[in-house]
Amino acid sequence: MQKIVFLDRATLAPQITLTRPAFEHELIEYDHTDVDQVAERLEGATIAITNKVPLTADTLARLPALKLVAVAATGTDCVDKDACARHGIRVSNIRGYAVNTVPEHTFALMLALRRNLIAYRDDVLNGEWQKSGQFCFFNHAIHDLGGMTLGIIGEGVLGQRVAEIAKAFGMRTLFAAHKGRDGLGPLYTPWQEVLETSDVITIHSPLTPQTRGMLAMPEFRAMTRKPLVINTARGGLVDEEARVCALDEGMISGIGFDVLVSEPPSDDNPLMRIAMRSNVILTPHVAWASDEAQQALADQLMDNVSRFVEGVGVNVVV
Repeated sequence: MQKIVFLDRATLAPQITLTRPAFEHELIEYDHTDVDQVAERLEGATIAITNKVPLTADTLARLPALKLVAVAATGTDCVDKDACARHGIRVSNIRGYAVNTVPEHTFALMLALRRNLIAYRDDVLNGEWQKSGQFCFFNHAIHDLGGMTLGIIGEGVLGQRVAEIAKAFGMRTLFAAHKGRDGLGPLYTPWQEVLETSDVITIHSPLTPQTRGMLAMPEFRAMTRKPLVINTARGGLVDEEARVCALDEGMISGIGFDVLVSEPPSDDNPLMRIAMRSNVILTPHVAWASDEAQQALADQLMDNVSRFVEGVGVNVVV
């Protein structure tokens, strides 16, 4: 019998259903799991499900029965994959489920910032419209997306879908070449050119040792068009102190971030100091989380588990 342990079930909304596998099994679900509880809760488990709970090399070494780590997300940076390979533990992830939800959230952030929706909403709530004495007023600049240049960092399925939507808005799209690399082919525009010519920059890259901190002060200084910067990928891709400094110094015109380095943020997080500004929108890592996308993720997650037990490799990372 397979023992399946879901370490952080509360990372999926309660209305999302998990299809029970057809094979004989025991499924144990924990809403939350602290790092120091992982080894105990996975004792005897053959299959671990985690969304964001870390599985370290030390923990994995204490779990001889473990055969599969099924990550309930696309990113697998919470799992020590080298350690899994050493111990013969398979790692699977989720793919393609967020092709609508993440790009739509990306454009929600873009539109809200370009059209100053937060500032105008605050004005209405504060009585500024009523004081104006006319049918409209212009306290804040409003800009179209049409005709703007969109720099996309990350050319996977999400980046491609963002490009499709951008073209419908009449935007010019550029896929950034990987930082520090040339000659990647006709799809790509040189990294530096994307930084210098984009009116909006949106990030859809995985977090790896090579991409960590890819946007920092040198990159912000190169953004001569003072773009909006949107990130619905991973917080560690952007230096948070540098991002605040770039905003303060006018190197960029606004930020829309759904992801932070530490989630949830501490009170002293540099972004929390500026979160009330009208050109700053922070959302709590929910770009991926439409009900439709979450259910597709849950279905794929349990299919990955079932196919593994059948001996069929699906969405294998390790």
